[in-house]
Amino acid sequence: MAVVIETSLWDPNPWLYILIFLACLFSIVLFPYTSKKYGSSGKSPVLFDHGISSSSFQRFQRNFLLLYSLASVLEGLSSAFGEFELAYYGVNREQIVLSLCVGYAASLFFGPLLGVFSDLIGPKKACLIFCILHLFIGLWRRTIAPPSILVASICLSLSASIFSFSFETWMVVQHEKQGHRQDTLSDTFWLMSFFESASLIGSQVLSNWLVGNDVEKKLLSPSFAAIFFAIIGIICITKGWAEVPQTATFKEYKMSFYAYIFGDKRIWLLAWAQACLHFSIAVFWILWAPTVVADGREVSLGLIYPCLLGSRMLGGTIFQWLIGGPSSLRTEDCLVYAFVTLGLVMSVTAYNYQEIEVLVTLFCLFHFAVGLISPSLARLRTMYVPNELRGGMISLSQAPANAATLLFLVQGGYYRNIENATIMAIAGLGLFSAAGSMHVLKRWGKQPYQNGHKL
Repeated sequence: MAVVIETSLWDPNPWLYILIFLACLFSIVLFPYTSKKYGSSGKSPVLFDHGISSSSFQRFQRNFLLLYSLASVLEGLSSAFGEFELAYYGVNREQIVLSLCVGYAASLFFGPLLGVFSDLIGPKKACLIFCILHLFIGLWRRTIAPPSILVASICLSLSASIFSFSFETWMVVQHEKQGHRQDTLSDTFWLMSFFESASLIGSQVLSNWLVGNDVEKKLLSPSFAAIFFAIIGIICITKGWAEVPQTATFKEYKMSFYAYIFGDKRIWLLAWAQACLHFSIAVFWILWAPTVVADGREVSLGLIYPCLLGSRMLGGTIFQWLIGGPSSLRTEDCLVYAFVTLGLVMSVTAYNYQEIEVLVTLFCLFHFAVGLISPSLARLRTMYVPNELRGGMISLSQAPANAATLLFLVQGGYYRNIENATIMAIAGLGLFSAAGSMHVLKRWGKQPYQNGHKL
């Protein structure tokens, strides 16, 4: 007599999507009515215009956010479809871990150099390189089947490193060059986080729609989409805002970097917080799937993914309330509370919780805090980091996180000497230390807020 083993499939409650959507909508729509900027100006509230801004700034912001969303879709297509492609071609666990190790090693050794290179040649050219890398990956997948996972991993890791600093730096430089108000930068920062998350969700929907149920015939469809969007991105960037030619030599850049980055303890604190956040996000995306399915139930991970990014979108909208709303908290205070929240989430998860409902709630809270932290750190970078050194500072701060991730991938994923719970606990400790660094930064910070982005 055969034994039938019943399995249960867990899906998120559909009301969760509606709740997150309505929360984001109400946060965006209601904020202008409570903003101090509108209260002092007497202007009628306008959606996505949360300050005293000119029509030229609104046009600049819309154009940049459209381009940034396009770049985010490229990142999303590569990540969402890449995992499906590996599973389709039967890549085993050891090969996946090896590809991750190679990717993080490339980011570790070449990422900081790319940041410096971006500062020297200009962020616009770095954005072009980002699109060219995705164009190369799309053509590689189109012409070679199955493609080399190591080549794809290296290119995707380098493009992710460029994405993390090039578009933000380009926006800030152009914002200053066009003479827009500095207080409107905060609005653009949270909108960048909001549209990035929305674009990542859109890229997942697009990948699923392109592939459909006919995997054999439509497997390469997302690659065609990536090639198309990469070409559009190259055209838009080429015809975009003119860039001021970089005149500084490498020797002058190195002297400035030592003086303004290595010589300022406040930037060390900011860089440490960025590194801890980067490491915790890397740990999350590597371990979240094995953690969710630990209790043996089948889980539709593709349905949980929009909930996580939707929570990040909600966190971005809350940033505007904390910075420009009636409370107007200091950025460092917001970061202290947010980093403590992240640390608690990672610590609770490290105790091997196996209830899917609890885990999904914790993961949504994690991404909510990430959505709040990302624009907050960008705001602090504008205060402390000169524009001419911004790319190098961001990329250099990611090096410790990439080194730690590579170490734990080798020891935990390849040799299995470290448990997943231990890695999460270490990430939690790092987040608590980031909260401490933000508390110290508040004591050492500028009083009142000043903008120190010029050399």
